[in-house]
Order: sequence, then C-alpha cells, then structure tokens
Amino acid sequence: MTPFTAFAAIDWSGAKGVRHAGIAVALCRTGEAAPTLILPDGGTIWSRQGVADWLAGQAAKEPTLLGFDFSFAPPLVERGAYLPGEAGVPDSAPAFWAYVDRLCTKEPDLCAASFLEQHHRRHFYFGAADGVKAGYMHLRRCEALYNARGGGKPSTVYDAIGAAQVAKASFAGMRMLHHLRGRVPVWPFDGRGPPAGGSRIVEIYTSLAARAAGRPKGRSKIRDGAPLDAALAAFGSRPHSPLARYADHATDAILTAAWLRHRAGDVALWSPDALTDLIARTEGWTFGVV
Repeated sequence: MTPFTAFAAIDWSGAKGVRHAGIAVALCRTGEAAPTLILPDGGTIWSRQGVADWLAGQAAKEPTLLGFDFSFAPPLVERGAYLPGEAGVPDSAPAFWAYVDRLCTKEPDLCAASFLEQHHRRHFYFGAADGVKAGYMHLRRCEALYNARGGGKPSTVYDAIGAAQVAKASFAGMRMLHHLRGRVPVWPFDGRGPPAGGSRIVEIYTSLAARAAGRPKGRSKIRDGAPLDAALAAFGSRPHSPLARYADHATDAILTAAWLRHRAGDVALWSPDALTDLIARTEGWTFGVV
C-alpha cells in the first residue's frame, strides 16, 4: 500500500536560459491509466521556476510522489567534504542547497552554472586542460553501489563535459530544492522510512525504470510509441495517448512516472540496507537502488 494518489516524473535540465526544451513532466494517478505529459500554463516549454511552482501546487493538492533525475547532493563520504579544501562549505545537504542558491542569485531561472564555472571552478572537469578526468570521478555511496551491482557507472556531479553529464542540472536542482524547503519533504533528508502521508520528492534514475521495464542495457531511450507501450505494460499501465513527437525527455518521464506508481509501495526501496544516517543527511539516495 502507498499513501500517494499521484505520481510524477520530471526530466530536468541545467541549461542556461529561461525556457528549456529538455524538461518534461509526466503525471499519473492510482489505477492503470498511462501517465500523461503536463504542459506549463500558457505554453509548451517549461522553465525551471515553472516546474517548481507547479510542483508546490501539485504537492499541496494531493499526496504526490515526485521524482527528479538529478543528483540531490555531491559525494561527501568518499572524501569527507563536498568541496575538499574550501572554507565555509556546509556539510549537510539542505545547508549546501542554500549555499549554492546564495552564490547563484544573479542567475535567472534557478540556473547554477556560475557555481561550477566561477565560484568553485577547480573542482569540476571541463576538458583535457583540467588534467586527468579520473581525478574528478568521485561517486556517492548509492552511485558506487549501483555500479558495483551491474547497473552501470553513473555520472558524477564533478564531470561538466559531454552529453551525459548531470553537473549543471544537479546544482540547478539543488537551488530548486532549497526554494521548496519547508513545503515539500525530500527523501531521505526529511525521513528515511516509508512516508505515512503527504507528498515526497525523490531522486530517480530514468535508466533504472527503463531496465526494470525490460529495456536492454545501453538501449534505455525510447523513441517510438510501440516500445513505450510495451515498457508501460511491464508496470501494469494501459497504453499511452500518442505523442506529437517522441523525444527522449518525454518518454523517459512517462515511463518513470508509471514505474514510480508501480514501486511506491515497496517498503524495501524506502529503507535500503546501505542507507545510513550520515548518508541520509549528506548525500541522499536514489529511489530504487537497493
């Protein structure tokens, strides 16, 4: 059983600017109906602030499980600090979100590019001029566990180059989490066990949902309607309403929203054995990694 009546997955973006074609929001409710894409009021392309505003309203309206595909904090356990050698950097995730936001207030739409490019440049890999890339490849404990168990090597927030990087998206997301602080609890920072009621924000891997639906490793992206329906069926969902365009962002969000509905009642996912108090306070965890 689950206290949630609605389930949303958000494919996020850290790109500069104020409107982002890379953001997709999908929502479903209890039952078997396929998730549908949610569009911003009066438009077709989301802003990050628009997503934050929608999320706050949705979370207040009904108990909703809300999944985002960015890292909620940098690694800390591996090296004992988020940014080793830097003075004044907090050592808990919510305080770190506030720190990121404070340094990036001049950037529009919750962007955090200056955090990487200016304020703490030496900690991030932008290319060969920064030296050996392996020296930046630090992982959180959940990422290391996911990799060790064959899930694949996740990106690190310190890698700011290439299409697979999640760095800018993650720090922009941390700004959003700070702005939502006190309004919507974030798992596991605001409680480690299964929630008894209300809404929750969780971190997700869209590729994890795709693998759970039977998509082969390395082929998690869906770009057509028939394979999307086949994947949705694995989670007990009826076929989706046809899309005008089958972009990765949209199909990732639709499939992951159905996966959240399918797995939200699994107590083991809310209390992974490896999730300690320290990790819950500093790094967080990705829902579904056990």
